[in-house]
Amino acid sequence: MIGKLEGIYAGTTPEGAALIDVSGVGYAVHVSSPTLARIAGPKKKVSLLIHTTVREDALDLYGFTSSEELVFFKQLMSVAGIGPKSALGILNLSDVAHLKRSIMQGDAAALTRVHGIGKKSAERIVVELRDKVASEKGAKAGTGGDAEVIDALLALGYRVEEARQTLKEIGDEGVGVSERVAAALKYLGSKHTSK
Repeated sequence: MIGKLEGIYAGTTPEGAALIDVSGVGYAVHVSSPTLARIAGPKKKVSLLIHTTVREDALDLYGFTSSEELVFFKQLMSVAGIGPKSALGILNLSDVAHLKRSIMQGDAAALTRVHGIGKKSAERIVVELRDKVASEKGAKAGTGGDAEVIDALLALGYRVEEARQTLKEIGDEGVGVSERVAAALKYLGSKHTSK
């Protein structure tokens, strides 16, 4: 399996894949439009993380300039019915941060702009990846246990925005995750009964 390629950008194939010249061998690597814009340039040195897909009749390479983009690509492919070409099509829409924000906000309509992804597939992506994306975002923000509390509230049917607002309201009430979840549920219960 090829995990990384370093070489010189040598144009594109007729199908639109980037050609990466590695010591005289040209690798055709499928990349998103934003990635192609970043790596294109005459004799430009390129380093790509690679995802290799092996099928009965083909060996395809998919390239990414960041590990975040590669991980998100793999997350997309973990959704039933989404293959590498559809996942790459989604990455063509926008940068990874914007796509994750759309998924967290439940914006399935944004994903239907990709050829081959209908309303049901887009909704499946949102449902299956929303929790993963939200917990990643919480972990990156350095909130530690906050991500686990948000995950618990999402599993109980609360929306991401509602879970975040609740965490702001309860502050550091409770030491462990279970105590914070209990405090969040108490807050949410009192909020709903006061309406």
